[in-house]
Amino acid sequence: MYALFTVYPIYRQFDISFYNWHIFPGANNPFMGWSNYTAIFHDPVVRTAAFNSFLFIVVTVPIQMAIGLFAAAMLTDRLPGSMFWRAAVYIPVVTSWVVVSWVFSYLFASQGGVMNAVVGFFAGHTVSVNWTAQTWTANMVIWLLSIWKGVGWSFIIFLAALDGIPRQLLESARIDGATEFRVWRHVVLPSIRGAVTFVTVLLVIGAAQVFTQIFEITKGGPYNSTQSMMTYMYQQAFSNFAFGYAAALASLLAVVLFGLSAAEIRILRRQDL
Repeated sequence: MYALFTVYPIYRQFDISFYNWHIFPGANNPFMGWSNYTAIFHDPVVRTAAFNSFLFIVVTVPIQMAIGLFAAAMLTDRLPGSMFWRAAVYIPVVTSWVVVSWVFSYLFASQGGVMNAVVGFFAGHTVSVNWTAQTWTANMVIWLLSIWKGVGWSFIIFLAALDGIPRQLLESARIDGATEFRVWRHVVLPSIRGAVTFVTVLLVIGAAQVFTQIFEITKGGPYNSTQSMMTYMYQQAFSNFAFGYAAALASLLAVVLFGLSAAEIRILRRQDL
């Protein structure tokens, strides 16, 4: 099953990347050699997509981790209603990407959008900002959606890690006169170092594959300014029918993600030692 549904598709994708491949049965598929790969490094949209993917990682991953760790720290103790708040933090994770993308599109709509109403209320006059039609505001909408929806995943991992710290360690540090800052620096963070590494690596891998929210909100626009590697790959394959070029993009991205995965395994093994 693994060979049929994972190994073979990866091999077939890599094979297609060397051809000007057509989807129609019986069509001529000229061999291109490394041309599709060399074209990637001369494509300005690829540079934009790679930069956007990198920026998405830099912005969303640290914020998700910080909010997730803070929420986990607040909800580890048996506070009144803690189970409700734990569920509230995690619920966005199980919602549909498509549905919440539509919701955010409505919130940031230029006409009748909630965000324009809020800004207009504080500004004292009607505001009509086309949030998703401008590069930086469109990226901001995508970042906000991704952080809001993804923070619950890091929260649940950190919650389990914090719950696993022996209470005696924390109590001993406080009895010895350690401040809360020193308790976190010298006891808590070293104790959850493995969880921090795990969350960091998986969030980076997931962020590198950002697709649905961009596709649903901006379609990669305006003028390709919000493209990610995944959305541009999809556009090349299913809009431009450049399947060979899209396969080359996918293969290159797979190599990068394989490197990140190898780094994850290496780091986690080192932590176990």
